[in-house]
Amino acid sequence: MTERAARRLMLVHAHPDDESINNGATMARYAAEGARVTLVTCTLGERGEVIPAELGHLNGTALGAYRRQELAAAVRELGVDDFRLLGGAGRYQDSGMMGLADNDDPGCLWQADVDRAAEHLVAVIREVRPQVLVTYDDNGGYGHPDHIQAHRVAMRAADLAADPAVRPDLGEPWRIAKVYWNRVPRSVAEAAFARLEGDLPGLPFGKSATVEDVPGVVDDERVTTRIDGTAYAAAKAAAMRAHATQIEVAEPYFALSNRLAQPLFTTEYYELVRGERAGEQDGEQDGGVETDLFAGTEEAAS
Repeated sequence: MTERAARRLMLVHAHPDDESINNGATMARYAAEGARVTLVTCTLGERGEVIPAELGHLNGTALGAYRRQELAAAVRELGVDDFRLLGGAGRYQDSGMMGLADNDDPGCLWQADVDRAAEHLVAVIREVRPQVLVTYDDNGGYGHPDHIQAHRVAMRAADLAADPAVRPDLGEPWRIAKVYWNRVPRSVAEAAFARLEGDLPGLPFGKSATVEDVPGVVDDERVTTRIDGTAYAAAKAAAMRAHATQIEVAEPYFALSNRLAQPLFTTEYYELVRGERAGEQDGEQDGGVETDLFAGTEEAAS
């Protein structure tokens, strides 16, 4: 982009497919509205479990290369053209699930020095100058080591990017106005799974997941922000389908490699953890829940 967009949103995710599952509707909506949406993915998901039998031969580096292509296809479906791999392709590898020997691989994200990894992200933050950053909570949503580490890197980078004493060679300092963590209100998840129970006989999945299987579920009062992406449901579903090695979609549901059905959410939820919560005049709705991630920020480039 030669001209800086007024609104700039950055998302930091662990693997290809996380962006579409967690934030696909949000990304599609803001991209369609003219915001610059920048995705930073920390690994290529080299240790993901492959669903289609015809792709079952893929693993390690070959799987990572394939998933990079899936990621490119997914963000196209979302209307996003700015996506980066932290430190470049293959710089940090998938760490596998928590507790596995894969976690000890010196090249995996879990073993990365957080400050050093954060410097790669600082360079992107200072280039893009986003007002809003979205990532996971401190448990990575569900305890995956790469999600936890992506959280640590994102939060650390937000601090370092604002400090003029840190790596001036990486660009001018930039303070991100608002930082959000991905969330799902418990009441919304419970209602969606109740619907799923009735729909399950007509789905290609044998069993249902549970509310506890959904990353980032919290009590409703922790949710500060709701983004209605229902107009972009088709784009989110298409992006998820692009990650065919990892996801099987049967709208409005999907399953991962465990083939346990779960809801495909097209309204997406967040918890504001840094920055000023918007006032009613800035875009709050019933109960003081924001309806715009940028509400209350200075949207013009500085």
